[in-house]
Amino acid sequence: MAKFIYPYRGPATDLTPEQGAERMAAYGAWIEKVGAALVEAGSPFGISAAVRDDGTEGIAGDLIGYTIVEGDDLAEAKALTDGLPFLSDNEGKRAVDIFELLPM
Repeated sequence: MAKFIYPYRGPATDLTPEQGAERMAAYGAWIEKVGAALVEAGSPFGISAAVRDDGTEGIAGDLIGYTIVEGDDLAEAKALTDGLPFLSDNEGKRAVDIFELLPM
């Protein structure tokens, strides 16, 4: 089985406590659905910065969190995003990139 990382891209969302509870319940349901394929639920990202190869600093990109899953191939890793609450807004403002994590 290969491991895949889902970096989440998009705007951060301010949620009310009720909306936050609903979102966490939705993530719990997705985690149950994914089952043993979930390697690491991940976490949201906090404050950020970017350091460039020329030594300058700047603003980090729009990554806001990650999850790691396991699957036989990229197609299976893509299929596991079905029902992922992060993608539920249907506004085209959020994306999950999928990268295979290769051994060093």
